[in-house]
Amino acid sequence: MLASYLDQAMEIAVYEIIEEDRIYWGEIPGLQGVWAKHQTLEGCRRELREALSDWVALRLRLGLNVPEVAGIDLNRLSEAV
Repeated sequence: MLASYLDQAMEIAVYEIIEEDRIYWGEIPGLQGVWAKHQTLEGCRRELREALSDWVALRLRLGLNVPEVAGIDLNRLSEAV
């Protein structure tokens, strides 16, 4: 379930290139604070997935709400523990 959440969240990620800095910026709409930047698009994707994974783990550990993505509700995981 967690892997599916990460995969689905990455599917809705948006990227842009910041021309003046020649750097890629990526974020996932609806997941405040999940962003990354890197010199390459692929690097930005890797960094973004790592940021997403850390963000989800922290929110679950602290008992904070994790927004539903593509019908996947991770909040039920913390209720089962």
